[in-house]
Amino acid sequence: MMFSFRALLLCGVAVGLQFGVPPQGQHQRSGASKAVASATAFDLAAYMEEKRVYTEAALDASLSSDCTETDLIIESMRYSLMAGGKRVRPMLCFAATEMFGGSMEVASPTAVGLEMIHTMSLIHDDLPAMDNDDFRRGKPTNHVLYGDDVAILAGDAMLSTSFEYVAKNTKGVPAERVLKVLSIMTECVGPLGLAGGQVLDLKSEGKAGVGLDTLQWIHTYKTAALLKAAVASGAVLAGATDAEVEKCITYAQKIGLAFQVADDILDLTASTEDLGKTAGKDLDQDKTTYPKLLGLERSREVAQELVDEAKEALSEFGDRAAPLNGLADYIIQRKN
Repeated sequence: MMFSFRALLLCGVAVGLQFGVPPQGQHQRSGASKAVASATAFDLAAYMEEKRVYTEAALDASLSSDCTETDLIIESMRYSLMAGGKRVRPMLCFAATEMFGGSMEVASPTAVGLEMIHTMSLIHDDLPAMDNDDFRRGKPTNHVLYGDDVAILAGDAMLSTSFEYVAKNTKGVPAERVLKVLSIMTECVGPLGLAGGQVLDLKSEGKAGVGLDTLQWIHTYKTAALLKAAVASGAVLAGATDAEVEKCITYAQKIGLAFQVADDILDLTASTEDLGKTAGKDLDQDKTTYPKLLGLERSREVAQELVDEAKEALSEFGDRAAPLNGLADYIIQRKN
């Protein structure tokens, strides 16, 4: 998705005015003001395109079949891994590592591993036993082309390959940092991660009385956990202190929830063509969503509040946080 950052920034100011958030120069929190000021000198569109192109090349080089026996499963894995997408998680990893003086080259294996985990979650989410969708990113889902059996195994292989790839290919940093990154990555998939959040999400479908606390728990883990892993991993690789990593985690948890609020809004307001997947599925499956509990307008307000809080967590980093602040704006203003 291409757009000028000036247009995005103006859009953000307009959203702020609509929902009562003071514009820059009024009674805004000092951290958020600094974030906006630094963002004006930062070309988000160019940054995202640079990172996307770099990520696509790294992903393309990460998977190949070494023998005919693995041709089918590697083909299935590559189909979903290379099916496009925004590549937000690698971007967050790169932005965090660069904020603390790290390099893209060192963070690249972790960025690839994170996108592999994300791809696994999409393959499995689309299965008939889960969200049962035939389209993802405007293309047939993995199980539609390869069958449920191969899709399940491709997702499993993608998950294990993500950790293997990071362990084998991360160079130039102390081993304890690599071990910490692997720990962060494994945690984000487990009971307090993608799996746990997805289970509670599935079990909450069609149930009366599911409240905001449950919804936030679901998406703190189903959605925000992998974003948290991306930002925290990037910071760890660059040698950030524990206190600095914690600030990054606060930022990531906020944008993770904002990401989900935006997704819930898009499911109601965007077309299937724009989304690249079936629109209106949340309503059809009677899922508990932010618009269902809060209404559409309040959901938009909440998304903006979460982004403001995320930026505040990074206020001490000044201009170095411009890419992360820009990505926070993008997350709630995207169209798919």
